[in-house]
Amino acid sequence: MFYNYYVNKNAQVNGDHEVHREDCAKLPLSENRIYLGAHEDCFAAVVKARTYYSQVDGCKICCYSCHTS
Repeated sequence: MFYNYYVNKNAQVNGDHEVHREDCAKLPLSENRIYLGAHEDCFAAVVKARTYYSQVDGCKICCYSCHTS
């Protein structure tokens, strides 16, 4: 199954820009996110997010398997 993914334009305190799935409770407001496209998993979305930001991490809630810090 494919989901739409987004990356937060605003970095966390540690500098990470978090990747979120479209149904995440912590999805940033539309003006604070970049659409990454539809992906089968968070790993592909994180790769796409790295074309925008060098420091990227998956959301602890919706992209747990891609969450590293």
